[in-house]
Amino acid sequence: MIFDDQRGPRVFGLPPGVDFGAELVRGLTARAAHLPPEKRARIELYVNTARMQRYLRNVWDRGPATLLPRMRLVTDLAEDPVAGAPPPAAPMARRFQIMRLVAALLDSVPDIAPRAALHDLAESLAALLDEMEVEGVAPGTLAGLDGTDQSEHWQTALQFLQIVEGFMAEGIAPGPGRRLRERAEALTELWRHDPPDTPVIVAGSTASRGSTALLMQAVARLPQGALVLPGFDFDLPAGVWAGMDTAMEAEDHPQFRFKRLLDALEIQPRDVMRWTDVAPAQPARNRLVSLAMRPAPVTDAWLDEGPALGDLRTATLGLTLIEAPSPRAEAETIALGLRAAIERGQTAALITPDRMLTRQVAAALDRWDIVPDDSAGQPLPLSPPGRFLRQVLGLLSGRVSAADLLALLKHPLCHGGAGRNRHLLATRAFELHLRRNGPAHPDGAAVLAWGMLEKATPEQAAWAAWLAPLLDRPRPGNGPVSAHLAHHLALAEALSAGQSGSGPLWEEVAGREARTLMTELATHGDAAGPLTPDDYATLFAGTLQTQEVRNPDTGDPRVLIWGTLESRVQGADLVILGGLNDGTWPENPQPDPWLNRKMRAEAGLTLPERRIGLSAHDFQQAVAGAEVWISRARRSDDAETVPSRWLNRLTNLLGGLIETHGPQALDDMRRRGETWVAQAAAMSAPTETVPAAIRPAPRPPVDKRPTQISVTEVQTLIRDPYAVYAKRVLGLRVLDPLVPAPDAPLRGTILHDALEAFVKDGPDPADAGAHAALMAATEAALAAACPWPAHRRLWAARMARVAGFFLQTEVERRAIATPEAFETWAEIEIATPRLTLKGKADRIDRMPDGRVILYDYKTGTPPSEKQQQKFDKQLLLEAAMTSRGGFREIGRADTALARFIGLGGTPKIVDAPLEETSPDVAWQQFLAFMTVWTDPAKGYPARLTAYRDTEPGDYDHLARFGEWDVATHFTPEDLT
Repeated sequence: MIFDDQRGPRVFGLPPGVDFGAELVRGLTARAAHLPPEKRARIELYVNTARMQRYLRNVWDRGPATLLPRMRLVTDLAEDPVAGAPPPAAPMARRFQIMRLVAALLDSVPDIAPRAALHDLAESLAALLDEMEVEGVAPGTLAGLDGTDQSEHWQTALQFLQIVEGFMAEGIAPGPGRRLRERAEALTELWRHDPPDTPVIVAGSTASRGSTALLMQAVARLPQGALVLPGFDFDLPAGVWAGMDTAMEAEDHPQFRFKRLLDALEIQPRDVMRWTDVAPAQPARNRLVSLAMRPAPVTDAWLDEGPALGDLRTATLGLTLIEAPSPRAEAETIALGLRAAIERGQTAALITPDRMLTRQVAAALDRWDIVPDDSAGQPLPLSPPGRFLRQVLGLLSGRVSAADLLALLKHPLCHGGAGRNRHLLATRAFELHLRRNGPAHPDGAAVLAWGMLEKATPEQAAWAAWLAPLLDRPRPGNGPVSAHLAHHLALAEALSAGQSGSGPLWEEVAGREARTLMTELATHGDAAGPLTPDDYATLFAGTLQTQEVRNPDTGDPRVLIWGTLESRVQGADLVILGGLNDGTWPENPQPDPWLNRKMRAEAGLTLPERRIGLSAHDFQQAVAGAEVWISRARRSDDAETVPSRWLNRLTNLLGGLIETHGPQALDDMRRRGETWVAQAAAMSAPTETVPAAIRPAPRPPVDKRPTQISVTEVQTLIRDPYAVYAKRVLGLRVLDPLVPAPDAPLRGTILHDALEAFVKDGPDPADAGAHAALMAATEAALAAACPWPAHRRLWAARMARVAGFFLQTEVERRAIATPEAFETWAEIEIATPRLTLKGKADRIDRMPDGRVILYDYKTGTPPSEKQQQKFDKQLLLEAAMTSRGGFREIGRADTALARFIGLGGTPKIVDAPLEETSPDVAWQQFLAFMTVWTDPAKGYPARLTAYRDTEPGDYDHLARFGEWDVATHFTPEDLT
């Protein structure tokens, strides 16, 4: 046997700051050294995580060669076959069964909760059911709780809680938690009368779950049973142990769970023995942290016991405090520290519950081609197959937007086999078509129509013929998960295979994990009952969230990223505790929608502070290493952060112990951290000064300069010649958005359509029904071109405000002329300089004497007469084109008036200054102006006379505006 006889339970502990796994093996090897190999192999060792199991195997693999004990996970007991007992129910099947009952409740009482919360409600109830089974809460307990202080909410919650209690009724297969508890209870009874003759050890568990605590109590009482507790605080005084009586007051203390276990075993903390004689890496730091973590009501002990800690510069030796200015700076500093540890030949570990921080650190390490070994891996929904399956899911929900469809088509797994390059070319061509012509929600018919255009190549037509049937596949209605899933996966596989017939969807580690999850979903999914497509989408997305993907072969074994649970069983030369801000470490307790804190205590469930206590224990263990960084960001993206309560306690304690050099020790910690933060900042700073871009004024050859211009572009040529150069010389066009935005140009287009329809087909503006007819035309134009209901109402209201002004002035317009042409184009060929001038008039009215009146509608503020003389020459040039027969629809005519009809916030009429600048004068000015641009020495300067410095231009990014301003001189550049 390996243990001496003793009366009472046998409990060992290892202090914080030791390699728990290595010391566990060393202590067990020493105790079993006298046993023959076959008896060593009969030792039963229970551990709490698979990672610890793997780590212990690695320790033993270092030698010498020996037979290993039987290593099992505590949770494996739930899988042991028991005579007469059904096997444990699959967790996924139980969640889906609960979901079906929740759905039935929502159908019968629709007002109780929104349908969109179906999955979240089921997950929350499943978690509550698991906890009740683990903690041994009997059915009927919840219904007997006193909820008079929240009667309305409690009556609603009870309807859901009845689902949970129904699952705990006799005859329903137990979950793993209940099965584990029943197994622990059965073993306790069995071992009381017939204890095993082989050693049984439970190591590494904190007894935080009721079923595990029961098993540990039974093992501790065996003649050859023992517990080995991780991170046991041997420095905590007996008075503090005695003061941790109730969970309501001490649940968040790192040693509370041990106190609860020892009370159940009826032993004192002094009875806990040391598993090995190893000393912590920093004994003085252990005492410092132990004092800092005291329960809040007894922190007055700081004044009494603090001076006895000795010189705190010794306790904090090897401790560095990083207080970075931002999350990005924190990640870059941590990455620099990890890289430096590699260069010193050390192993380094980042411990944090903040997954965003770990991703930022991994991205920062990528600059040195370092891939960390991340124990948590990557959430399956963020992996390539997970993203692809979620994007395909969007096709099942109804109309898909152009942006979503293109994102799916560009995914690396879409058409991932042979011919992917041709697929990407076709996708690009189709995208340009959608941007220019739409529709906003393309379907199979739209794809086929594009493939049959004259400009489409045979390859594009074949690609469209492949894609169109996939977009138009019949979607299943209400039905079981298996039917939805089969349709979903068939579509995903077809899109991944492409035209070649094979795709990479289920390849690589992430693909295999996704395939396994899909198989499990197909097996258990029908337990959820018939679902609508929307409910299936919610269920599928929630199921993906439960899985993570980890590739153990890609990470550098010297750079480790651990969650707090993984850090309990192993150590590293450099340990970095990242994200030490309140709300991150510890995380804020999740709100319980069913039971408040008092009710949970009455029911025998754990309090929300349980997780805080476990996190505190993880912190106490991790901070006790030989070299430790404590890292936090002083500011998040939008606000100042609050340091973790444990870091606050530690710094406050150090700052108050002046006689033991606490403030100096704290300053040294911060100084070491500031050095690393400064180095990381210097690493990210530009190494050389890059000169700002010049203010461009390119001078292309004369034969490459524009030979076509519109009347509206003349103003652009005056204000920002560089924009005309980019558009007309370089041939660059602004891409239309994939999804039309409710912006001013769209509003102007709709206004023009509405006014044209009214003027053409509406009643006389003086009639009583004219206002209603104008608004009806507006509503029709909005319905045809504006898919946003809120903007339809807003823009209709704007029209209603100016409708009276328009009708009143329309009466005056009809009195002097008759509308003749709408949205009509003009074009004139000019020999010198060689140029084509184009323009479009919104409306042209004919007067009785043959002269015409030009109108242009403006939804904003019309240009003033001075602005028209200097910049906005649209109407002046249209008048000149009219007198030269540019508008073929109306022929050659003189222009009596040219007017802007402003229908903005302040409606008004603004005339073109035809008396000051006649059409002939305007034409000669235009010819002279355009002749200047035939001079080789004339450049196209950027933002020459911009209307506002803050008004963005379509080509500002090309001109590098921002690296120069309007005070910067132009730099002409001759082009060839």
